[in-house]
Amino acid sequence: MASMRTRRTAAFALMATAIFSFAGPHCRAQAALLMEEPYGFFGTVNPTGHTAVYFERVCAETPVKLRRCQPGELGAVVSRYDGIDGLDWVAIPLVPYLYSVESPDAVPVRADKELVGRLRNRYCEQHLLSLGEKVPAGDFWHGGWTELVGVAYERRIYAFRFNTTDVQDDAFIAKMNDAANRSHFQLLFSNCSDFARVILNEYFPGTFKRSFFPDAGMTTPKQITYKLVRYAKKHPDEELNVYEIPQVPGYRHLSRSNKSISESLITTGYAIPIVVMNPYLAGGLFVDYLVRGRYHLIPKDPEMLGRANLAALTASGGRDENPESAQVQAPRAAGNGFAETPASSAHSGLREMTAAHE
Repeated sequence: MASMRTRRTAAFALMATAIFSFAGPHCRAQAALLMEEPYGFFGTVNPTGHTAVYFERVCAETPVKLRRCQPGELGAVVSRYDGIDGLDWVAIPLVPYLYSVESPDAVPVRADKELVGRLRNRYCEQHLLSLGEKVPAGDFWHGGWTELVGVAYERRIYAFRFNTTDVQDDAFIAKMNDAANRSHFQLLFSNCSDFARVILNEYFPGTFKRSFFPDAGMTTPKQITYKLVRYAKKHPDEELNVYEIPQVPGYRHLSRSNKSISESLITTGYAIPIVVMNPYLAGGLFVDYLVRGRYHLIPKDPEMLGRANLAALTASGGRDENPESAQVQAPRAAGNGFAETPASSAHSGLREMTAAHE
């Protein structure tokens, strides 16, 4: 009897192992760290850019409440903002976040100021009024609800996609929904990149820590992305893939490459007064920039995403862009660490958009 029981137990264990081995890959989902380039006046003063996190299987029930996605939904982007009626974070579905419309088919190839304003206002009236009447649209000096939608009209975005599990996503949803959503924004030490750092630590506990060098202890989009690339290089099972989401032409001048703090101070007009006031500080910043402040993040030929192929961001097993290839730079990257690449011929829906840039 004992022998029979042992055989049955062993058979059950083997069956369970087989089931989980087949089910395992289907439990995987994707998320992506979005490194967004700086633009406009504030982007000139502070050329570090913005960071957000996209989730394939996390959707926005409302801008401040998360849920699991239903079949056919493309997930949501979650980020920290300043000036959104005291809220610490807001979640927006992927397509509206990029283009202010709800369907990829409605994304314009080119958009002027009037069209962008009309698309944003329409989406706000339909979906963002729940944020409250005190949320401003934003202006030259301060952001507002316009930061939440139509981001691709403002700037180019690089998506660094990695694997997650259903269990991790469910835990993230529960934690965000249960915690008080009150603003913790502070430009130097509690900014959008710090928010992304906290989120990444939920998925990779204890990995993304604040460091004094580089960037004087501040977390920047370029720094947190570098740490993700470095982590993925040591953990190839994360299957890191890098994608470029081009800026829609017509509304604003092309955005500029992200810079670290030391890079911002050394490679811009800030360097002159720093040298005059304190040459030792200038020297230290320069050494920090040379040793730790130059991140090579964008591969030579990242796949470009747009209205024709946004679903590739959620498709598993895309083109293999491992962390090692993410260290390779294109010719443009020699000066700033980023590559300017044409759209792939396989993505005809992006040709017109890319041609309009040139």
